[in-house]
Amino acid sequence: MRTSPVTATLNKGGETEISIFPSNLLVHYTENHMKKSTKPILQHIPDFLDYCEVERGLSSKTQENYSRYLEKFKVWLASKNKEGMLPHQLDSDTVWQYRLFLSRHQDSKGSSLAKTTQNYYLIALRALLSFFVAKDVSSLPPDKVTLPKDAAKGKTIKFLTLEQVEKLLSSPDPSHPTGLRDKAILETLFSTGLRVAELVALNKEQFDSIFDKQDFEVGIIGKGKHPRTVYFSERALEWLTKYLKTRKDNQKALFINYRGRTKDENRLTARSIERLIKRYAVQSGIPLFTTPHTLRHSYATDLLNQGVDLRSIQEFLGHKNIVTTQVYTHVTNKRLRDIHRQFHGGKTLK
Repeated sequence: MRTSPVTATLNKGGETEISIFPSNLLVHYTENHMKKSTKPILQHIPDFLDYCEVERGLSSKTQENYSRYLEKFKVWLASKNKEGMLPHQLDSDTVWQYRLFLSRHQDSKGSSLAKTTQNYYLIALRALLSFFVAKDVSSLPPDKVTLPKDAAKGKTIKFLTLEQVEKLLSSPDPSHPTGLRDKAILETLFSTGLRVAELVALNKEQFDSIFDKQDFEVGIIGKGKHPRTVYFSERALEWLTKYLKTRKDNQKALFINYRGRTKDENRLTARSIERLIKRYAVQSGIPLFTTPHTLRHSYATDLLNQGVDLRSIQEFLGHKNIVTTQVYTHVTNKRLRDIHRQFHGGKTLK
């Protein structure tokens, strides 16, 4: 029986998100209907990016990441005078030479590419080869581009303890309009696990009915245009309510930049959210790696520590596949180890 292989896509910020390619894309590569293209690989890239948007429904950010990581492949081909290489001329030896280039590449400061970064370049190339399969273009099978097994092992999820989260949430001064807004932002992120792009897309009208409510839920369109529901705690609603009561403007955005020059739309940007969180991280003395996504990881980690199962976490986070959510098993593995040590140590055996 043929199964769908696990593949990966590059999401916002170049992070890897696991997905499953449809099994009907995995034809036998020697079948007669595969045709040889007369167009060089590099000229197929714009068509590949269109395919990502139209047929796979990937976000513009994912397309941007694919384009950026394939740029390295384009530069390497040019350095080898292979810009005219056709899809069916790409072989395992060529891929191996490219992998050696990535492994030995150093920037102007003499720094090498991290294993995870090398993976991003290979994932982009493998996605391009999967596009060739989908379009019946003869080329190297995608599964010939394998990822180093040890690269994934080195990737860890960075999250905050509840004590650190509390310090961060307590940093803004709610007696000032900007501080009150920032307090509402931080509480919202930790309450919902929203991605920063999803947060800045929220509109004020979505929260017209939150007053005097103890819990609240909002439907959003997440990454990849997938709808999901996010839930607000009573604590987050309290601060959102206080913030909204100070808003006397007619602007559409839920979170606005008070220093903005535009009268029509002062919606806070994702970069603005990242900067304010970094500022409060420094102010509260918590780890400097803290970003909006760190709060998303902290949200998921806290739920797991409270005994919520991975499948539910998948729904809360909006992951398309459970494999993506399994990066949080570092939490469940540690908890299970502690339980095993406490209750199954064989201490009563004689």
